Amino acid sequence: MQSLSRALVVTRNFPPLTGGMERVNYHAYQALCRQYSVAVCGPEGAGVFAEKDTPIAESPLSPLSSYLFHTQWQALRMAWRVHPEIVYSGSGLTAPAALMAGRAAGAKTICFLHGLDIVAGHAAYRHIFLPAIRRFDRVLVNSQHTASLAMQAGIKIEKISIVHPGVELPEWDERESARLRFREKFGLKNKQLLLSAGRLTQRKGIAEFIRYTLPGIASRFPQTMLLIIGEEPKNALRHTQGVTDDIKKAIRETGLDDHVALLGGVDEKCLSDAYFASDIMIFPVLNLPGDVEGFGMVAIEAAAHGLLTLGFAVGGTPDAVAEGVSGCLLPFGDYASLAEQIIRKLETGIADRWSRQCRKHAEKFEWEIFRQRFLAACQA
Repeated sequence: MQSLSRALVVTRNFPPLTGGMERVNYHAYQALCRQYSVAVCGPEGAGVFAEKDTPIAESPLSPLSSYLFHTQWQALRMAWRVHPEIVYSGSGLTAPAALMAGRAAGAKTICFLHGLDIVAGHAAYRHIFLPAIRRFDRVLVNSQHTASLAMQAGIKIEKISIVHPGVELPEWDERESARLRFREKFGLKNKQLLLSAGRLTQRKGIAEFIRYTLPGIASRFPQTMLLIIGEEPKNALRHTQGVTDDIKKAIRETGLDDHVALLGGVDEKCLSDAYFASDIMIFPVLNLPGDVEGFGMVAIEAAAHGLLTLGFAVGGTPDAVAEGVSGCLLPFGDYASLAEQIIRKLETGIADRWSRQCRKHAEKFEWEIFRQRFLAACQA
């Protein structure tokens, strides 16, 4: 039976766009559908991914000014149409539109912040969007670090709830067949595999890892391969052009052409196989002004496949990696120690103890747990 309660989701980060924020908001939408009749103001194509009885208003992604104006109008229209009791903004970008819609409907307003929503340095954003975020009734954040950033930005602590993003657990019994399948497909049977997965942005620190860490590892283990899965984001608000070129430049500078493979974007099945096939997930995130790693979902995805993560304790990464359980995090910029840790793990072999510990850690982040915690935070 359909609930009499109604909710309105206002977000740019929703399928068909892909990425961590999009997955979070899709599962947030699914969670709300359990207790509310939900309407969505999303990007073009969102209706394909919503339930068939969900009222949908879509907005063109570009130019940004048009998207913001269109979303503001659509959110108001939808609020007048469905009279929601909750209005949820999937990021800081849609906060003004969601806040105005919530005020028009007399609804409770909730915003999910992912890190960049707080540290974005654009003057208009800091003078319009952040003040709107401060006026929300509840603010959900993806990590302890994002919570501290939110408080620094003037959001009252009593409004803040930490809700970690989730993960889908793959079939554990398929790990050996997946490992063999991936290694055979790419001709990697006897190599030590380091993996980097996710959007190619400067913040991920892959070029720096190749320059400062990979040479020592390749010298000790000549069969080492760094696999880089991902592409520069096409619909992101921050411009990231040039990251792939910098990675290729780092490969040329170090002469490690035979030790790095840029695989580009792959489908979910191939990515899952890559996690199972690899020996270590690397996460050498940079500490950049005006940019932040809000959580580190790929570290949880790696753990779900039994793959430990080694990297730097930057931003919200410590929320995603359990020290000594699902990996190890070092102080930012300590590339020498990072190389030593990776070499030590490769020397001793990745024991089954690590894989099972990683899996147990990831089980705490299943999407079902996220949906329960999200609903509880919304209703607090």
